[in-house]
Amino acid sequence: MSAASDTRDRDRDRDRDGEGRRDRDRTHVTDPATGAPPRPYRWADVAYSEWSKLCSLRSTAYTLLVTIALGVGLGLLLSAAGAAGFKDASAADRLDFDPTASSTKSYLFAQLALGVLGVLAVTSEYATKMIMPSAVSVPRRSWLFGAKAAVFAGVALVVGQVVGFAAFFVGQPVLKAQQVPYVSLGDPHVLRAVFGCGLYLAAIGLLGVALGTLLRATAGALAVLMSFTLLVPTLTTALPGSWETNAQKWWPTNAGSRIMAVHRDPDMLGPWAGYAMLCVWVAVILAFAFALFRRRDV
Repeated sequence: MSAASDTRDRDRDRDRDGEGRRDRDRTHVTDPATGAPPRPYRWADVAYSEWSKLCSLRSTAYTLLVTIALGVGLGLLLSAAGAAGFKDASAADRLDFDPTASSTKSYLFAQLALGVLGVLAVTSEYATKMIMPSAVSVPRRSWLFGAKAAVFAGVALVVGQVVGFAAFFVGQPVLKAQQVPYVSLGDPHVLRAVFGCGLYLAAIGLLGVALGTLLRATAGALAVLMSFTLLVPTLTTALPGSWETNAQKWWPTNAGSRIMAVHRDPDMLGPWAGYAMLCVWVAVILAFAFALFRRRDV
């Protein structure tokens, strides 16, 4: 009798323990406010999380302000320099003068600021180890990487358009005041060139995201970014003869920047062909970065 009683007591204890575990499990998988199971997370939720992380970076606001300040301020100065150069130029050089390029040439410096922000959007998570909870919360690495790239591309595109149009609108009055040729958005190819400034800057920002993901170190990614956007294009000007022409034509950033040119250069790719080439390079680097992001431990 005592053995049977002990067996029944153990069975009741196990039943109570099982019910307690089930109760605890139910509390973990239900919404405490409604008692209903929480809905599965969606890609939009991941994108909103990436947006929140980008906004929480202290460097985000500072870098974006620097980008706009460089784009607009240097656009004003370069327009003044372009006006002074036009007055001293020969008749042949005056025919090649591009008033739009005089204002939007500040993209050379704005691209560095947006590229740096793209790098920091990734490497800051590795530096603070926040990438680990992100990867646990979003097991789909494709969603996590895609949301980060998409959110940053949207931010870079908006800021790039602000830089392009602001630099144009502050630069053209300077040219007009100096009584040198100036243009308006209604002139042929001008709107495409100004809008293309934002497209170009968005592509460079995505390149920064890709390099940050590949290298996971801020210093290394910035070194590669600066070499890709400034150092190599500058060095190509020292190449002899046809080597320089081919390098200038086919290097991705040189080709991509043609979307901001109003006048067609017969030795360079067309505006959309050149920008497409830049996008292909950025897409390939992004794809390689994603492949490593999926395979590597965080």
